[in-house]
Amino acid sequence: MKVGDHRGRSAAPVRSIRKVPGTPRTATAPALTTAPTSTTTRIAALPWPAILLGVLTITVIVGTVVFPSYTTYDATYSLLWGREILHGEMPSFANYRAPTEHPLGLVFGMFFALFGRAGDRLMLLATLGSFIVMVMGLYRLGREAFTKLVGVVAAIIICTRFDFPFLAARGYIDIPYLALLLWAASMESARTRRGTPVLVLLTLAGLLRPEAWILAGLYWLWLFPALSWGERIRTALIVASAPIIWSGVDYIVTGDPLFSQNHTTTVSEELGRQKGIAEIPAQTLLFMTQLVKLPVVVAGVIGTVLACVLAPRRSRVPLALLVIGLATFLLLSVGGFSVINRYLLLPAVLLMLFAAFTAGGFTILVPGRMRTIWASAAALGVLFVVVWTVLRVDLTQLTSELRYRGTSVEALTSLLDEPAVRAGAKCGPVLTSNHRMIPSVRWIMDLPADQVIARSDVEAASKVKYGLVLLAAGRAAFLRGGLDPEHPTAADALRNLPPVGYQPIASNDLYSVYGRCR
Repeated sequence: MKVGDHRGRSAAPVRSIRKVPGTPRTATAPALTTAPTSTTTRIAALPWPAILLGVLTITVIVGTVVFPSYTTYDATYSLLWGREILHGEMPSFANYRAPTEHPLGLVFGMFFALFGRAGDRLMLLATLGSFIVMVMGLYRLGREAFTKLVGVVAAIIICTRFDFPFLAARGYIDIPYLALLLWAASMESARTRRGTPVLVLLTLAGLLRPEAWILAGLYWLWLFPALSWGERIRTALIVASAPIIWSGVDYIVTGDPLFSQNHTTTVSEELGRQKGIAEIPAQTLLFMTQLVKLPVVVAGVIGTVLACVLAPRRSRVPLALLVIGLATFLLLSVGGFSVINRYLLLPAVLLMLFAAFTAGGFTILVPGRMRTIWASAAALGVLFVVVWTVLRVDLTQLTSELRYRGTSVEALTSLLDEPAVRAGAKCGPVLTSNHRMIPSVRWIMDLPADQVIARSDVEAASKVKYGLVLLAAGRAAFLRGGLDPEHPTAADALRNLPPVGYQPIASNDLYSVYGRCR
């Protein structure tokens, strides 16, 4: 079996490298036929990465028009905290079941809060833009580490794993976080020990999620032997800046430099998201299957083995990210943090890249029988995955969920803007069934933290005798917002009933508001 190296780098110790002299980038894979027609040649010569990027961009633009959506829980809190900072107030990090703060998220929140209510929509559009950048980063990593076809296939796979664009459509910071990591990885794949540019991207990622601190620290150790002592100190300061900034923000706001860690583990315990170490392997497999689906998991495992055997040096960066991502998930789980699938997003993306190697890695081989066999098997595998996906994906459910995201926020906004509701808010705090509606109500009504209280916070809610209560009026709103997402109970239904003495003020198909004044 003969393997080609598109940049003249040795990918294996045996004499099996296809070299393409004079080109620093991946050579386009030759067609499988020995005598390609002119039409086939023209089709193969088309700038497919640019074409697919254009298709993705148009799809995102059309999607934002057809399915208008708004920021979800975590992102809305970033906007709230940004608005509080702009008003000269300390952000309410310690609010009941508030998410973990992220310093770079605060910067984004401050910026988009300048636009008032339009800020949530603008933040969402920016996140969708970062999704496109993330896909570009994955393509570039696949191209630099392996070949152009591998990069294209990886980009297609991630776009068709709907959890990822759906995260972008709700404004989660995981998407820009992944974009930063993938571009850092692609830069390192293009040039070993790239140094400062990679560290800067990892540091920015470390201001969105602390897992990047581990990546930055390990990368610094990788750079260490090739650096002078002056460079070692300078780059060490870059690596340390993210945790120092994060702890500094926590200390300034709460007086506790470890507030984010302590708050996160406390909320995880309250929500029942912690797992024992014996449960982690099964949870890892479950989450991976949920994120990328079983055929891609299988293809990813096969591709990992193939890449490590056929192109070990090219696989170095993607494999390191995969292993570190899995190890970090294990550390977070053991450390008492939430065991949720979002903490496996990075390894899931790398598994997609190796699945793409299974489908397109034949392009590293020189033309011959083994390349033809691999390409044919890959084509059959892709056909199977397409059929498998078509038979199992329910696009109706996906589009219904996207539509609900837009209509629910619009219904909530119109209801809370009713003059009677605004007047009733002067009588006391707004009660919600649980914590899930708090940020939306605060954002729409421009209320401080102590004026929106979850009824699931029994101690705080018991002190409220006057004001408003927001309830789910429709089944869809109750299932998505009225029930505890982790452990639904009969108490959730009781909390969706108006307290004694509260009278109806306004309602629509999804929500109703009751009030009581002195």
